[in-house]
Amino acid sequence: MFRKLQLSLLVVTALVGVSSTVSAQGQDTLRFGIEAAYPPFESKSASGQLQGFDIDVGNAVCAKLTMKCVWIENAFDGLIPALQARKFDVINSAMNITDKRKQSIEFTKPIYVVPIVMVARRSSGLLPDAKSLQGKRVGVLQASSQEDFLKRHWASAGVTVVSYGDQDQVYADLVAGRLDAAVQEAQTAQDGFLGKSAGQDYAIVGKPLTDPSTLGEGTGWGLRKGDKALVAKVDAALDALKKDGTLISLSQKYFNRDIIAK
Repeated sequence: MFRKLQLSLLVVTALVGVSSTVSAQGQDTLRFGIEAAYPPFESKSASGQLQGFDIDVGNAVCAKLTMKCVWIENAFDGLIPALQARKFDVINSAMNITDKRKQSIEFTKPIYVVPIVMVARRSSGLLPDAKSLQGKRVGVLQASSQEDFLKRHWASAGVTVVSYGDQDQVYADLVAGRLDAAVQEAQTAQDGFLGKSAGQDYAIVGKPLTDPSTLGEGTGWGLRKGDKALVAKVDAALDALKKDGTLISLSQKYFNRDIIAK
């Protein structure tokens, strides 16, 4: 009986030790989930290094919190399920804050706001409205707020919405003539396509799209429901980086303007 009691105590002690280690690692490390295919927010350099505005903001928050950043790549449409499965702690991947997503996850305060625009061939004469695009094919990133907008406002009006798992695939099909237009954030369109040789015959057409219910109220970081303490901690760090000018400085570096949410 005494030996059984000793064994039980050893097992309990070992489990407490493991729990303490996991807890300590959780306090010292902030694991970000991203899809590194959305420049200039997050992408990979020729050498395979992560780069972009969101990467720099994440590293700045980790430095402010004295935590280690760990970056975990994941397809964009699987980011929320992976967060809920605890594969990482924070979604930091140019995700717009929308009512639909708020049903599944928590969000920080908005960090920045970027217009959502349509890109098409300069000579097409197309405009970002259902009437102009009737019978046309429009590409969009799968599981994005832009996809929600197109499906709600354009799909029922005779526009074919084509969803892709990768933004670069959207541009490739646009150039190949398999799409008539593409919808995405303005800076992504400029840096990922229009500023390159492949995009020289294309341009942002018409005015930015607007609809708070689908396109949201800006971009923030997503966290699990119930992680209120971590949300507060990260929000405090982001607020401090706004006040000390770090976020504005990073915005100027990547966009030559201030896109930080006020």
